[in-house]
Amino acid sequence: MRPIQMVDTKTQYHKIKTEVDAAVLDVMESTAFINGPAVKAFTSQLAEYMQAKHTIPCANGTDALQIALMALGLQPGDEVITPSFTYIATTEVIALLKLKPVFVEVDPDTFCMDSASLEKAITPKTKAIIPVHLYGHAADMESIMTIAEKHGLFVIEDNAQAIGCTYQFANGQKKKTGTIGHIGTTSFYPSKNLGAFGDGGAIFTADDSLAAKIKMIANHGQSQQYYHDVVGCNSRLDAMQAAILSVKLKHLDAYNEARRKAAAYYDAAFAGQQKIKIPFRADNTNHVFHQYTIQLTGVNRDGLKNYLAEHKIPSMIYYPVPGHRQKMFAQFDTQSVSLPVTDELTEKVISLPIHSEMDEEQLAFICSKVLSYINQKEN
Repeated sequence: MRPIQMVDTKTQYHKIKTEVDAAVLDVMESTAFINGPAVKAFTSQLAEYMQAKHTIPCANGTDALQIALMALGLQPGDEVITPSFTYIATTEVIALLKLKPVFVEVDPDTFCMDSASLEKAITPKTKAIIPVHLYGHAADMESIMTIAEKHGLFVIEDNAQAIGCTYQFANGQKKKTGTIGHIGTTSFYPSKNLGAFGDGGAIFTADDSLAAKIKMIANHGQSQQYYHDVVGCNSRLDAMQAAILSVKLKHLDAYNEARRKAAAYYDAAFAGQQKIKIPFRADNTNHVFHQYTIQLTGVNRDGLKNYLAEHKIPSMIYYPVPGHRQKMFAQFDTQSVSLPVTDELTEKVISLPIHSEMDEEQLAFICSKVLSYINQKEN
C-alpha cells in the first residue's frame, strides 16, 4: 500500500508530469516570467471554466480577499459579517484593513454561514458579507444574496475550498461558486482542489467597475504604467504557476469526481455508526470535498487522531480555535460573542485524508482503523 497522505500532490504530478514539465519549460524558454502569455492564457481558460465575466489572477488567496475588500471603498470601522468557523485568512484581512469583523453562526450540517444568524447580525454599520464555501460545500447563496440585496450589502465569496462546485437556485439557474456574489475569490495553494506548485490566487466579478478597481489595486494602484490612481499592492500570479494551473485546470472536474468517489466510500463504511456524522450534501449543489470532515459524538477525538497517527494515517482538525476566540481579535470583544454551534464543532470535527489519488486499499485501511477505535468499549 502506498503511504497515506492528507493530499498526495506527488502522485498527482507524476500522472501529468509530461504536460507540466513541458509547460514549465515553455515559460523558461520564453523568459516571460511576469504577466506573460502563460498568465494570460490561464486567466482566459479559468474565466471560461468559471463562466466569469472578469477574472483577475493574483499572488495568493489571502491577497484575493484583501484586494476584494479594498475595491469596495469601505471605511475604518465598517462592519463585515463572516463565519467564525473558517480559516483565519478570511477574517484576518478584515481587521488588517481596519474594518470590524462580525462573527456569525454556521449551519451544523453544511458548516457554512447560517442565514438566520447573518440577518440578525446586520447593523447600520454593516457594509459587506463574506460567506465561505467550507470544505467544498456551497453556502446557502440564494438566501445570502436575498439578504444582501434587501440591506444593500456587498457579498464577497471565499471560494478557496470549493472551486468547481456548482450551485443551483430555486429557479433552476446554475452558477459556479465564486461567481454568485459581487466578488468571488479563490486560492491555488498546493493542497487545494486546483493547486499550483506554489502560491496563487484569483478574483472574479461580473461588475465592470469593480473589475477595473481590482486590476488597479493588484498592480500598485495604476491604471497605466507610472500613473497611480489609488493605493494598491503588488499581487501577481507567477507565470510558471499559471502554466502549471493551465494543465491542471483541464483535469479539475475529474479531480473533484475522484474526491466524491472517495467520500462515497467513507460514507458507506461509516453508515449506521451512531458516533460518526458523515458530511452533509444539499440537493442543489455538488460537494467537491476539499475536506472529508466528520463529526464525532462520544469519541475521544484526540485519542482517535493519535491512534490513526500510530498507524501512519494523517488527520487534521479544521479548525480547533474559531475566529471569535482568537487573541488577534480581542480588540473587537469577540470573546463575548455566543456561537454555540461553532464552539461545538471545534470540539467534534476531524478531517480524514481525501484527494484525487486515493485508492480503495488506502480507503479500506483508513476506515478499518477509524471503526476499530470508535467501537472500543471506552468510546
